[in-house]
Amino acid sequence: MATKNPLDRLASLGEEVIGKAAQNPTASKLMQSAMQMRERVDDLSKRVRGLEAMEKRLNQMEKRLAKLEGGSKTPARKTSSSKKTTSSKKS
Repeated sequence: MATKNPLDRLASLGEEVIGKAAQNPTASKLMQSAMQMRERVDDLSKRVRGLEAMEKRLNQMEKRLAKLEGGSKTPARKTSSSKKTTSSKKS
């Protein structure tokens, strides 16, 4: 039992480092900041995913609107040009 293998030594050293870091106020603040940043990044990524879905829906609505506007504009042009033709023939 006096001889430890390298993995056991590494594990015990890692535990010591983590224990000392937890007692250090600066390291504790650093860990808290890192955890808060992770939460913020998660929140922002959820919002961005929501924006992507909204953008997709907006693009679909714009296409539908363009079709509707395009369909109503074409007959209006034909009727206005036919009125001009009709009015010029009467003169």
